[in-house]
Amino acid sequence: MGPPNITEVLSGLSLNLDYEVVSLMQKDSLEMTVADREAVRQALSETIESMIVITHGTDAMTNTANLLSDIPDKTIVLTGALSPALFKNSDAMFNIGEAFTAVQTKHAGVYTPKNVVIFDHDKVRKDVENNKFVAL
Repeated sequence: MGPPNITEVLSGLSLNLDYEVVSLMQKDSLEMTVADREAVRQALSETIESMIVITHGTDAMTNTANLLSDIPDKTIVLTGALSPALFKNSDAMFNIGEAFTAVQTKHAGVYTPKNVVIFDHDKVRKDVENNKFVAL
């Protein structure tokens, strides 16, 4: 399976911040179970880090975000791409940039930035027909 794609993406950037990549699972978000989401929640609850970016499939991103919403004193940003990072017109790089900006500038809470809007986790849904995220 190898390292997560985000490792390669971040290594090619000149970021002015320290970060650590931790891989919890490499799974299609539609295949994530309640137990998988609970494992993510437990890992985030136990870490001392207060700023966390999670790469996540967009189809079930809001399900995970909603489960994480009551973790106190942490800024958690979930990001993903509507088209894979390997595609020429992927939104992955832009979304990763949004996520790193959001995690450093937003107060504690859970966010899902997409298409230059940083959505609160409970005020967004994926519009599958138009392949974008929209506010509720």
